[in-house]
Amino acid sequence: MTIKLYCFGESGNAYKAALPLELSGLDWEPVFVDFFHGETRTEAFRQINPMGEVPVMIDGDLTLTQSGVMQMHITEKTGRFGGRDADEVRQVLRWMFWDNHKLSSLAGPARFMANFLPEEKRPQEAVGWLQGRLNSAYKVLDAHLEGRDWIVGDGPTNADFCCCGYLYYPEPFGFDRAEWPNIDRWLDGLAALPGWKHPYDLMPGHPSDRA
Repeated sequence: MTIKLYCFGESGNAYKAALPLELSGLDWEPVFVDFFHGETRTEAFRQINPMGEVPVMIDGDLTLTQSGVMQMHITEKTGRFGGRDADEVRQVLRWMFWDNHKLSSLAGPARFMANFLPEEKRPQEAVGWLQGRLNSAYKVLDAHLEGRDWIVGDGPTNADFCCCGYLYYPEPFGFDRAEWPNIDRWLDGLAALPGWKHPYDLMPGHPSDRA
């Protein structure tokens, strides 16, 4: 049965689920959610996810929300991306939680406010504050990746898929790959994996659609 992922191209959190789905070889398809025209706030969508958020994964009778849970489900189905032993499993979870608290939770709002809000409504002080906090997170990730190809172990894991969620997007939000050579190399390594796709190629929805 085909797994359905409710998503849209601009969502880094949706990309965290779409990318391992694509790399896992599981049968899946994206279902476009028109976030920018308020679909996630509709009663119909709230029947799918009462939290009113993307992504949502439907696998048969199972409905999952939150990208990290979806990644764990993919690991349970395929045996991939979760870590090879108990220590790696713990380390993968450690970096997933770190990303959700220190990286993506800041990168998502910074990118949204700096690019998708009307210019006159952009809270520049808030964007600057988020970018400052993000700079500290980039330092942590770049230092960890010194001499490493992957965040945990010797292959891609859910830790990588979490932490890369927002870092391939072209819209400016204070992240310049050239300033972080280890992150830059790591992102190139992920992009070299067979089956890798950029978020705008993997999921429907692109800023140009609203131009």
